[in-house]
Amino acid sequence: MKSHDTVRSKLKAFGLAYPEAHSKSPWPEHDDLAVRDKTFAFLSAAGQPLSISCKLPLTGQMALTLPFAKPTGYGLGNSGWVTATFAAKDSPPLDLLKDWIDESYRARAPKKLVASLPPDRRRRRG
Repeated sequence: MKSHDTVRSKLKAFGLAYPEAHSKSPWPEHDDLAVRDKTFAFLSAAGQPLSISCKLPLTGQMALTLPFAKPTGYGLGNSGWVTATFAAKDSPPLDLLKDWIDESYRARAPKKLVASLPPDRRRRRG
């Protein structure tokens, strides 16, 4: 099993590679990713079971069919945000969650930054 902290670290590094992406921790137990102060991924803090929330305007309905996914709380689910929560024994699907980060970044970032990215969402796997 991959450690949740290892997966979280890989997801964070992946998200921070996007243009103007930065860390943002507005609340305890959060280690979020943002672009120009607009959050595009809510991540649980290190040492906690992995939880990630992303805005998924294209794949959100499909994502909600997965057993670990649900609409994000605080009304964000009504705007296309999906939260994946994993038990300590679970192995989170790294490539799928990278796709979610990519989709969420593209949905939240300014159009000029998105235009600078290659069109294939899966180009950054690895």
